[in-house]
Amino acid sequence: MKWRRLLSFKRWTQVFKRLPRLLRAPQIPLGEKMLFIIPALLYWVLPDVMPFMPIDDIGVTLILMNWFVSRAERKYPALQEGLSS
Repeated sequence: MKWRRLLSFKRWTQVFKRLPRLLRAPQIPLGEKMLFIIPALLYWVLPDVMPFMPIDDIGVTLILMNWFVSRAERKYPALQEGLSS
């Protein structure tokens, strides 16, 4: 079931719509936002740190995006009403 959701086009459109809003939301502390931003930036800048993982930079970024949006929606459910589109 999780794989079907992960591969769903509808889910990814929601992730792309909600990510910028979640990153700008003042209710989410900066430390929480850095849990997404720092690993994504580090992987784009230093991709050779994990050469044993044959995942493209975009794939890692997409996985991090999905993780951050899911985590933020679970941890801050009050934001979901404002982010629904």
